[in-house]
Amino acid sequence: MSADIVTRVVDPLLGITEALVHSTQESDVAGEPAGRTWVAVPPVRTHRWGLGAFFLAEAVFVLTSVVLAAAFGAPGVWSIVLMLVLPTVLAGGLAVLITVVRGNGPMLDFGLQWRWSDVRIGLAIGGVGLVTTTIATMLWTQWADPGQTSTVSSVLDGVRLPPVVAVLVFLHIWLIAPLCEELLYRGLLWGAMERLGWSQLNVFVLSTAVFAIGHLEPARTWLLLVITIPIGVARMVTGRLTASVIAHQVNNFLPALGLLLVSLGLMPT
Repeated sequence: MSADIVTRVVDPLLGITEALVHSTQESDVAGEPAGRTWVAVPPVRTHRWGLGAFFLAEAVFVLTSVVLAAAFGAPGVWSIVLMLVLPTVLAGGLAVLITVVRGNGPMLDFGLQWRWSDVRIGLAIGGVGLVTTTIATMLWTQWADPGQTSTVSSVLDGVRLPPVVAVLVFLHIWLIAPLCEELLYRGLLWGAMERLGWSQLNVFVLSTAVFAIGHLEPARTWLLLVITIPIGVARMVTGRLTASVIAHQVNNFLPALGLLLVSLGLMPT
C-alpha cells in the first residue's frame, strides 16, 4: 500500500521536476553534457556524523516535548507557544550545531544555499504538493474517526489566542517548523544515509517513511506520508535542502492560516 501511495504521488511530479531541473541545470552549469538524470548526483560526504546524530536530535525533540508537557499541567497562552516552538527549534539548532562541530557546516553538508533555481523548484513542487495534500486531507477527514486531529491542532483546540501570539504561532507553523524539520529529516537523516552509500531512491523512501512515523501520530501516518512525498522529491531532484524547505513551507501555509483564523475566533473549529 505504501509503495502504491508513493507511485501515485511521485509520478505526476516527475514531468514538472524533470523540466524544471533540466532548465535550471542548463542555466546553472555551462557546458554540462546532455542526458543528465533528474535525480541530483550526491556529493562525496566528508562529514563525521551519522545516524547517531539524527537520533540524538530526535531524542532532544521528544524529551523536550515530554518535559514541557509535564511541567505545564494546565498550560496558559505563553506556555502553549513554548510547547509548540521550543522542541522544534532546539532540535533544528542542534542539527546545525552538529554540522559545525562534526562536519562542514549546514551550507555544505545540507546544501542550505540560496539559489533561485532551488526556490523555483521548491515553489513548483510545493504547489503541486499543496493540491495533493488538500485532497488527501479531505479524504482522511471523511475516513478518520471524529475528533482526530494533528498534535498542534489538539494543543490549540478551544484556545483563543491574543492576535500577537496567534501571528507568532502562524509564522512558526508556516516558516520556522518546516525549516527545523527539514534540518532533521532531509538534513541530518538524509546526509547520514548518503554517507553510508545508500542510493538516492532508498534515501528518499526511508526518510519519507521516518518523517511520517516520526511525528508520532499513528492515526495520521498515511496522511503524513502523502504530505511528505513531494517535499522529499524537491530534496532529491536538487540535491540540496533549500528546495525541500521551500516546498515544506508552501505545504504548511494553508494549515497555518487555518489555525490562525481559528485561534482568533474568525473561523469555527
